[in-house]
Amino acid sequence: MIYRIALTLRHWFYDKGWKKTFKADVPTICVGNITVGGTGKTPHTEMILRKLLENGRDNLAVLSRGYKRKSKGFQLAGADATARLVGDEPLQMARKFPMVTVAVDKNRVHGCQLLTSGTGVFPEAKKMADASGNTPVPEVIILDDAFQYRKLEATLNIVLVDYNRPVFEDKLMPWGRLRDIPSQLKRAQVVIVTKCPAELDEVERAEWRKRLKLSDEQPLFFTTVRYCQAEPVFPEADTHYLYSKRLVLVSGIANNTPLRQYLSDAYKIVQRLEFPDHHRFSAGDIHSIESAIKANPTACLMTTEKDAQRLRDCKMVPENVRQRLFYTPIQAAFLTEEEDNQFAQTLLKSLATE
Repeated sequence: MIYRIALTLRHWFYDKGWKKTFKADVPTICVGNITVGGTGKTPHTEMILRKLLENGRDNLAVLSRGYKRKSKGFQLAGADATARLVGDEPLQMARKFPMVTVAVDKNRVHGCQLLTSGTGVFPEAKKMADASGNTPVPEVIILDDAFQYRKLEATLNIVLVDYNRPVFEDKLMPWGRLRDIPSQLKRAQVVIVTKCPAELDEVERAEWRKRLKLSDEQPLFFTTVRYCQAEPVFPEADTHYLYSKRLVLVSGIANNTPLRQYLSDAYKIVQRLEFPDHHRFSAGDIHSIESAIKANPTACLMTTEKDAQRLRDCKMVPENVRQRLFYTPIQAAFLTEEEDNQFAQTLLKSLATE
């Protein structure tokens, strides 16, 4: 009850204009949720990056908090960055999209100001300068997990809701997984129900819209998880291990059930090493992984894309682990081509009117 009252008062002060908000000098797209973790923010941020790049927006930036990083203040996720410095998810995006500026800053206002300064006023901006010494200003900044950051007013708020954990059946923390009041969905310009089955009929789609209490002006989309071909975590990996019928799974994510189900179609999972979300692997964890493959000498070793970023940070990973360690990339995909096209139009239209 106290938590709900605090949230209600906080939003009321912002809604009434009694708390000051900041708007960046360039269009911003917020990708957020109202629950604790696991809705698919990173795959959807990557999907938005791909759509903007496909439509000629080639000067983009992503600004994240950098959850569970050990550094302070503003940091760039450059080629020499580590998960410890910037967090696993920003590092993952930086490695997949080297043409995009990926940065972290708990103070999103400061982060946006720095990214759009273009003059090197901030000492950190020197790191973003090109060969001629200029600091490019991004056309668009994507704000990862900033829906609750009311100080920053985004051009477009995209809120994700997990199909398997409907917010209308959940409770506020600590009794549930809601970190915000479901009525705050009214602030979203776009809502996406994520991790859906491959097909949804019109009756169920309509029921979702009704129970989420969306207005007619709020587009509602549905996406699913698409698993991609496994890739090596380390360059010395031996792809022959991918043809094994046995697999050891290492994961440190909120929910690995969908991944297990996907991998079970091709492998017998002989052992699972499961850790908390965003887990930082220790020397003891690496030893446990090595023991698992020694007990299963023909098995492939599989992890998630997010875990791969942190495993690369680990020192002294044994050669036998490096040789058989792979990760399974994922992508967010709309259930229909029509939704895909409609979302792209909504995205570009919101930026054109800014």
